[in-house]
Order: sequence, then C-alpha cells, then structure tokens
Amino acid sequence: MAVVKYIDVASQEAIFEGNGWDALVVVAADLNTIKVEEVALLANHGQKVDQRVGKSVTLLFAPGIAGGRLVIAPVTKAKDDYEDVRVFADAARQGIRVAKEAGAKRPLLLVNGIGESRYQKAAEVAALACGQELWQALELREAGGADEALECIGLLNDSHHAATLTAIEAGRVLARDLCGTEPERMSAPAFADYCLAALADSGLTMSVVEDRDILERDYPLLSAVGRSSFAVLRHQPRVVKLEYVGEGEIERTFMFAGKGVVYDTGGADIKIAGGMAGMSRDKGGAAAVAGLLKTVSMLKPKGIRIVAELGLVRNSIGSEAFVTDEIITSHAGKRVRIGNTDAEGRLVLADLLSHLRLKAESAVKPEMYSVATLTGHVVRCFGGYTAAVENSVAKQANVAERIQQQAAIWGEPIEVSQLRRDDFSKIIDPSAAADMLSSNNAPSSVTARGHQYPAAFLIQASGLSEHGLNSDTPIAYTHLDIAGSATEGHPQYGSPTATPLVGLFNYMLDSQ
Repeated sequence: MAVVKYIDVASQEAIFEGNGWDALVVVAADLNTIKVEEVALLANHGQKVDQRVGKSVTLLFAPGIAGGRLVIAPVTKAKDDYEDVRVFADAARQGIRVAKEAGAKRPLLLVNGIGESRYQKAAEVAALACGQELWQALELREAGGADEALECIGLLNDSHHAATLTAIEAGRVLARDLCGTEPERMSAPAFADYCLAALADSGLTMSVVEDRDILERDYPLLSAVGRSSFAVLRHQPRVVKLEYVGEGEIERTFMFAGKGVVYDTGGADIKIAGGMAGMSRDKGGAAAVAGLLKTVSMLKPKGIRIVAELGLVRNSIGSEAFVTDEIITSHAGKRVRIGNTDAEGRLVLADLLSHLRLKAESAVKPEMYSVATLTGHVVRCFGGYTAAVENSVAKQANVAERIQQQAAIWGEPIEVSQLRRDDFSKIIDPSAAADMLSSNNAPSSVTARGHQYPAAFLIQASGLSEHGLNSDTPIAYTHLDIAGSATEGHPQYGSPTATPLVGLFNYMLDSQ
C-alpha cells in the first residue's frame, strides 16, 4: 500500500534550505498570524506583488526556504458561524496538490490554527486531508500508471502526533483500496485475501469462513443474497473475522458488522436505467471496519477489545438468485420475508450482528455497530453525511452524540437520527406468515423514513430486540449508514473517504 508517512518536525530551522525538505505548505486563515517571521515577510511581500496571495492557493519563489518553494494555502470563511474544521482540510488539499505538482517530494506542512474549540484538531485534520488528496486508485497503481508518491510530509506543530496520523492514514488507505476497487479485482474472495495480506503480522486474530455448508448454516440470510454467486468460484461469499485484544484489563468491547457487498446488481429486483454503475462501492462499510482494525493494530491502544465480522458477497442475478416473497430464517431464528432483493445489505448485516450479539452477551461493556452503505434515503436526507441510528440502550448512553462530537472535531461530521415506533411498524409482514418483512418494494430514496426503519429490521432480525433497556443483558447498538459519505466527488466513481474510520477511532480512545 502507498501510505503517506508523516514525520514530526520539532524545530522551525527545518523550514530553511539545507535540511532535506523541498517545499513549505502554509495553511492559514490570516497571513499576519504566521508565526515564523521569515515566512510571514515572504507571504506579505508576495501579497503586494500578487493580490491572489491569501485569497487562493499560490506558489511563491522563496530563496532560503525549503526547496525554494513556498505554497500559501489560505483558509477561507473560517469565521463563518456554520463552517467547521473541514475548511482547514480544503486548504491543505489544495496546498499539497500544488506542492506535488511543483515537484516536491518531502514537503513541510505548517498549519496556523484558530483558537476556537471547533478548530482544536485543525493541524491533524489538515495533515490527514493531504493523505486523502494524494491517494491514487489501486487499479492505477497496479497498472503502473500512478504518479510517484511523496516520500513523506513533515509536520511543523507542537502536537507530535505523526505516528498516530500515519497509522490512521494506513488504515484509510486500506479502506480506500478495498472500497474503491472494481468488482473483479476486489471480488469477495479477493477482498478477503487483500484484507488478510494487509493485516499480516498485525497481531490481530483473523479467520475466513468460505465453506458453503458453513455459510448456509451460520449465515443463512447472507448466503441467500449470494446464492446465485456460489456457482462462480471467484464470486463466492466470504465472512472475514477480525479481533483485537489490547494489553491490560479490558474495560470496553467494541463489535462491528461491516457490509461488504462487492457488487450489487439488485438481484432479481434488478437495478435499471444505469442504476448499477458504482455498485462496486457497496462494500464501503466492510472496508472502513477493516481499515479501522489496521489503525488499531498499529497503535495498540490498551484496555479495549474489538471484534469485527465483514460480510462479503456479490448480489448476483441468475437462476439461483433469491427472490422477493421468499421466507428465510435468520441466524437468530427469525423468519424473514424478502420484500425486495435490492435491500440486500440489511440481510447480510443481520446475520453478522446475530453472531456478534452472542459474543456481546458475555463481553465487558459491549457496544455493537453496523457500518454500511445501506440506503439512498440517507443521501436524500443528509447528502454527503453519515447517519447514526441507535437503539434505546445506546441512546440512553448517548453513544451517537458522543461519536458525533468526536467526529465533528476530526472533520467527519455525522447526523443523528431518531428510531421511532413507526419504523418497527414498517417491518410487519402483512400475511403474518413470517416474523418480519425485510423491506417494502420501493426504492429507499422515495420511502418515508427509508434510512431509519432498516435499523428496526436489524434489531429484530439479529435478536438484538431481546437486549433492550429492560432486559437482563442490555446491549448498546448503533447503525451507521455511510451511503452518502463513503465516497466524494463523482457520484459513481469518486474517491473513497474511509469514513467513519477517524471519528470511530477517536471515539474509542476518548471513551476509555
């Protein structure tokens, strides 16, 4: 993997030529606040010559500065009431792009923050934004067509978080590679192989379920989604199991189910009118969870345990495909009537969550999560933001709100949705022949509460309904729908973001 490496640079002397660095990228809202006098003088002189300096990203010829290159990347609208730390990310991305295009291989990054709580992680967010900007698709890299990667980025700040940021970026690169790669290169078996190779020597406990008999017995809903894919060896489903156990006494347990639909044709309810384009990115949830475990395995936080299951499956079309109206019994013993084969992600997650639920019953302070590119409705509601929908136990513990707080200061803002009784009404099977209905037969984007009621289904179909506030073993559960936030830019082929990896990682650390 081509991972950006960050290096802490303690001395401002590194800014000057002869120290091995070949560009200086300054991210600042106000040129007058630049703390290095020589840089401030150059920026102000440049502004007198070129009025664009301080208004748009500019490259200045700067004798004596690293590489003779000074890139001024202004932060605009930082004082706007409704802006957030992403203004620093936007500026940093533009700045690092200019530095790279100018020929820099070892640029320095200097971020002049603003003394407001919303910008408390401005330097870290700006650094990670550089990684997002510099990522190149796996297919392009493997074909030999990628640009030469930067050797490293030097961080001129007092936080000394380079090792943490490098580990976060390594996780995000893995997540982007898994999510953004085309469906043959990253089929279910290939996803599993790539994931395990990337996590080799990580210290994680890893295993893959691939035997058809075991999959059909233990993951019946997932296997129904992949029923037509079993006939093609390279498309057969997989379940990847990952576990991290930190040193010391375990104080918290986090359990993740990741949706990894490597290609979604819609199944028998086939996607039409171009709706299939981009459906190789329907594995963003599993990708983000895998990336999160990569980051955790590198930083090895103490006192926490993480258990993850990734459901990898292709929703193929064919004579063996599952169809609407079928009734299939989930791993939790719930009889599910299929309402629409294009609502396949919740079926995959339900079985994963059921397995995790059994482990959570005896775990220390467990919190369960599903992460998935699940619905078009969440995009209609919130655009490019993640939605969190939580059960009553998680809501009482303010789980989603606490994740939201961490995610916001790290540049991954999310929206919190309320689960209501209406959502449980939507999954009642009108025939009463089954315990529940998986979905209605209309697209989620035109269905009222289209991203909330799938969480109700997941709670019921996985058996989590038996672990509410009044049960002997209450379990907090939060569903994260990342359909709008898993990629950026082009609606089908934009760059994967690895969301919500950064927010979740920092939430887990903050909750210790």
